[in-house]
Amino acid sequence: MRILMVLDHEFPPDIRVEKEITYLQEKGFEIHLACYTRENRIKLEKYNNYIIHRKAITSLVYKLSVICLKVPVYFNFWISFLDDICKKYKFDYIHIHDLPLAKIGIGLSKIYNLKVILDLHENWPQYIEVADHTNTFIGKILSSKKQWIKYEVEMVKSADEVITVAEEMKERLMRFGVKKNENIHVIPNTYDLSKKNHSNDFSPDKNYFTLFYSGGIDSIRGIQYIIYALKEIINDMPNIRFWIIGKGRYEKHLREYVIDNKLEKNIVFWGWQNPSEINKMLSQSDIAVIPHIRSVQTDCSSPNKLFEYMMARKTILSSNCKSVERIINETQCGIVYKHDSIEDIVDKIKMLYNHKEILKQYETNGYNAIINKYNWQNTIKNIDKIYKKSI
Repeated sequence: MRILMVLDHEFPPDIRVEKEITYLQEKGFEIHLACYTRENRIKLEKYNNYIIHRKAITSLVYKLSVICLKVPVYFNFWISFLDDICKKYKFDYIHIHDLPLAKIGIGLSKIYNLKVILDLHENWPQYIEVADHTNTFIGKILSSKKQWIKYEVEMVKSADEVITVAEEMKERLMRFGVKKNENIHVIPNTYDLSKKNHSNDFSPDKNYFTLFYSGGIDSIRGIQYIIYALKEIINDMPNIRFWIIGKGRYEKHLREYVIDNKLEKNIVFWGWQNPSEINKMLSQSDIAVIPHIRSVQTDCSSPNKLFEYMMARKTILSSNCKSVERIINETQCGIVYKHDSIEDIVDKIKMLYNHKEILKQYETNGYNAIINKYNWQNTIKNIDKIYKKSI
């Protein structure tokens, strides 16, 4: 059996996609993956025993992706690209990662008699609504949430099977009445136990109480609320510090706020770091933060960092996004605050700071939950239900 996976960004890397491919290869499937390239990568590459097909995309076509539902230039790029691949190889399945290219996969399935697997990493209509690039004046004109919701319903109805990353995402689709329960499968972004864990190689610096964040820096990540809270408590807790690892368009604004309020000694922006350095800094931290602003999108999310922090034996301080809050409450691996309440964040940080004895229990609880339940080896088995006729 042969699967064509379709991904609308550069590859590698993509941790989730790579883990899915590895599992399906172990089940005997031949995998091909199609993606664009803006970096002049090799057009046809044998990579980890599967084949990557790449097509160079111009800056204009790439930028027009944001209005693909109105102007189909981006869709036309993919139709031509994938049709050429399907003519050369006989596929049994087309596995589309995320919503935008679902239409292309469904169209090709009718021509080449393929089963369509729609793998929804994001709640795309809501992501479009809250993303920084679509909240500009031009962005709001060019990208319509209503149009994306209509598109999502149509595509989910048309796909043979649908994958989501959280139970809350599945429930949302079920409320729309778009699919039967047995055709929607939940595969969260859990921790891969085959990966060596380096996050416990160091201990927190006892001279500081360190909060840690790693990831993109944009307004919807909610990092600003942690910074605002730290401004309120630094006089009482001068040894507190917040390490921010990552990059993003909102970083400049946050840096300016930190400088204007003379917080540079306590709040440090490290930029992007290599994985080994991130693991080292995580192990030297006391609290790992997931501060996302709550929305329909983040209520249905499955952030990799949640499970990575749990595996690293770190107490988690998170905003009250439903899918993350559910797991934190279930596993007792940390505490949750109201996403936009500076007062609540201050109270929760002070509580953790003043009761450090509970951190060990949170750390142990999170680690045990990964070993016993929230690991990739356990959750990926849900994909068997999708390919059950062939496995």
